[in-house]
Amino acid sequence: MAHQTSILIVEDELMLLDVLHDEFANAGFKVSTAKDGVEGLALAKANKPDVLLIDILMPKMDGITMLKEMHKDEGLKQVPAIILTNMNESQTIQQALENGVYDFLAKTDWNPKDLVKRVKEKLGV
Repeated sequence: MAHQTSILIVEDELMLLDVLHDEFANAGFKVSTAKDGVEGLALAKANKPDVLLIDILMPKMDGITMLKEMHKDEGLKQVPAIILTNMNESQTIQQALENGVYDFLAKTDWNPKDLVKRVKEKLGV
C-alpha cells in the first residue's frame, strides 16, 4: 500500500481548522490538527508528519516558537513547514525563514482548494 501523506495543521481559528481539515482529508491526506503550538508540538513529536501547516499567532505557544522547538528534535528538523498567517511583517517572515519555513502564505491570499494544490506541488505528490 502506498504511503499516505500526513499533514499536521496547527491553527487556533476553529472554523478555519475544520475547513482545512476537510479539504486535506478529501484530497487524500492523513490529517492531524492542533489548536495551539503546545498541542501542535506534542502531535508533531508523536506523529512525525510529512508536512506542517502552522499559524503564527496562537495561544500557549506561537508558531515561530513551535518551529524552534521542533528544530531541536533530529526527527522533526526536516519536516517542511508552511506558515499561514494574517501577519505580513517582514521581521516575522524573516524569523520564519530562519526556522526552516518552506512557504509563507497570508490567509487573505488563498482559498482552501488552492492551498491543498500548493502543498501537493511543494511535496511532489
